[in-house]
Amino acid sequence: MISLNNVSYEFAGRYLYRDASWHIKPRERIGLVGKNGSGKTTLLRLITGDYELREGTISKTKSLRVGYLHQEMSETKTDKSILEVAKEAFIDVIEMEAEMNSIYKAMEEEVTDEMLERLGHLQEEFERRNGYQIQSMTEEILEGLGFKTADLSRPLQEFSGGWRMRVILARMLLEKPDLLMLDEPTNHLDLPSIEWLENYLITYEGTVIIVSHDRFFLNRMVTKIVEVTHQKLYQWEGNYDFYLKAKLERDELQQRQYENQQQYIKDQEKFINRFRAKASKATAVQSRIKMLDKLDLIEEVESDGAVVNLKFDIKRESGKVIMELNDISKAFGNNRILSHTRESIIRGDKIALIGANGKGKSTLLRIIAGTETHDGERKEGYNVLTSFFAQHQLQALHLDNEILQELMEHGSGLLETEIRTVLGCFLFTGEDVFKPIRVLSGGEKSRVALAKTLVEKANFLLLDEPTNHLDIQSIEVLVQALKNYQGSFVLVSHDRYFVSEVANKIWWIEDEQIKEYPGTYREYLYWREKNAAENKPEPEIKKVAENVKGKPADPNKESAQKLRRLKNSWDEMEQSLAVLKSKQKDLEAELASEEVMNDVAKLTSLSEDHSRLRKEIDVIETDMEVLLEEIIILEEEVG
Repeated sequence: MISLNNVSYEFAGRYLYRDASWHIKPRERIGLVGKNGSGKTTLLRLITGDYELREGTISKTKSLRVGYLHQEMSETKTDKSILEVAKEAFIDVIEMEAEMNSIYKAMEEEVTDEMLERLGHLQEEFERRNGYQIQSMTEEILEGLGFKTADLSRPLQEFSGGWRMRVILARMLLEKPDLLMLDEPTNHLDLPSIEWLENYLITYEGTVIIVSHDRFFLNRMVTKIVEVTHQKLYQWEGNYDFYLKAKLERDELQQRQYENQQQYIKDQEKFINRFRAKASKATAVQSRIKMLDKLDLIEEVESDGAVVNLKFDIKRESGKVIMELNDISKAFGNNRILSHTRESIIRGDKIALIGANGKGKSTLLRIIAGTETHDGERKEGYNVLTSFFAQHQLQALHLDNEILQELMEHGSGLLETEIRTVLGCFLFTGEDVFKPIRVLSGGEKSRVALAKTLVEKANFLLLDEPTNHLDIQSIEVLVQALKNYQGSFVLVSHDRYFVSEVANKIWWIEDEQIKEYPGTYREYLYWREKNAAENKPEPEIKKVAENVKGKPADPNKESAQKLRRLKNSWDEMEQSLAVLKSKQKDLEAELASEEVMNDVAKLTSLSEDHSRLRKEIDVIETDMEVLLEEIIILEEEVG
């Protein structure tokens, strides 16, 4: 499909790759990983041809269609509706439809053999290219990525950069390129949209290459990892967790081999230096010198980043109750977020606030912080010191300060070496710490603000999307720091690995109320899936949590029961699909009849009926694909 052979590429005076090779095969799902600055995005741009390659070759199969989603696309603006922009994936089919409509209109005045022949050809091709399904497919993908039906007619330029990225992603998914390359596709997605994208890409027929800092996403999505490190490309079969384990084993073996070889070299050099002047040992000395010259040296394992035991202290301990929210209501015009809800935060709570965008997560975080007006009572506990990280906190940075200076002034007495260690974890190393804040990008300012939040020794943290501009290594450092943190926090994040590692409670907003699951994110997922499978109303939450922590009484029996239910659902859907396809066949026969071809009004009406029928079939077929996947998994469990 694509072969990179002995590729070398120099950027800003240093080589990103030297004699690197990579063969990309059909239908692979690949995670492209590496530290920030290692050259992941550059590699994708070399594949697309955006950057010129001067050393090595990149070979592609003829007629290969490549789609590349990158962050700059968020700047796209147009007066076209988001539905129109997404449908540009079918531009040739849309032009075909326009020509058909033009012929229909002309036939109202006069019908000729040439018109009928051309219309017949267009209809046949339009049907073959799934023209009647374009509208429904586009709506389905846009809604899967989080758009409401009412949004589809709004102009693209009315939306923020993150939402514009979703539209571009939708268009790219509809184009179905042979090679789909996605650079941080989850950055602007909420949890439901990420889950939808995962399910979509798992069944994608082409090859997918993903650059992402979302470990949970990589673990679910990819079957191979390609690592960019030390100017080479290393390939590992399996998901991200398997790659970490296999890489550790390989590095440990290589390090032992390196150390053994270094000891061997020292022993030989010691012999050479000792007997160099003795004529009787000259032959042996020369033999060992030649042997060392020919030795194939083993490289020492270079760490991708020092393991940092980052710890954020608290200035003083708070009282038992951090915060009480009593009878809280909040609305923006007719959009009601919260209605007479109540909840409390207790010392030691590490809460993840999750859910779809637009549900009010950031609003609730600001209410807790005391920066958002609301109805009801917000009661702060004794001795609570709050530090709040959110995008609007960037405005609190002193633009004339250098990065190091900004943290020194707010570091609660930390030494410069300690501040430098913190900054290193957030990707500011060496001379970078002396950059004035005013020259930093938005992402860099965000990292400074996050570091500043964490060094203030507060005992209560509010964190709104803290991992957005961090790489995988930095997220891991933050995970370890929050695990060791002695205070309490509430965070909003769509990074499921991050949430699953640090949170001991899960909050979400539903029916204008704050709902709580008193356990980890993994336990919450188990409870949610179990509850959905049984199709029962929400049970008493604390009892469910206790059941989760214990072992299910008979998991195999539960799986067998669920499998029977799913198979029954499959049979029902199969029967419904057969009925619809029979109707579709009759309708297509009627559309092809000469009588209908000569009746423009009837032709138009039947075409609309066909489109609606096709949409119903698409929905059922999609549901059956999802159901089949669940059935296969359960059949393996049940055996």
